[in-house]
Amino acid sequence: MIATQAEMVEARVPMAYRDQCAHLLIPLNKCRQAEFYLPWKCENERHSYEKCEYELVMERMLQMQKIREKEANLKQPNKGGVAIGLIPKTANA
Repeated sequence: MIATQAEMVEARVPMAYRDQCAHLLIPLNKCRQAEFYLPWKCENERHSYEKCEYELVMERMLQMQKIREKEANLKQPNKGGVAIGLIPKTANA
């Protein structure tokens, strides 16, 4: 469920917070105003909003990791499939 542009304007959501989690931020801000921003109030709304934001960050990180892996594969020509380790092996190992 994604909030529409009109809903976000009506709820006065700042531009920086208009993402896929804005539909959770709107009721959180209403609850905060109704409860005078007491930190122990609106815990369920805050938790659901923060979880949504965390999941968005994790999705972005996975996408960036895939992009970096793809770029690394394109830059490195195949060297016979042998990877060079970061830690050199000793003669006895």
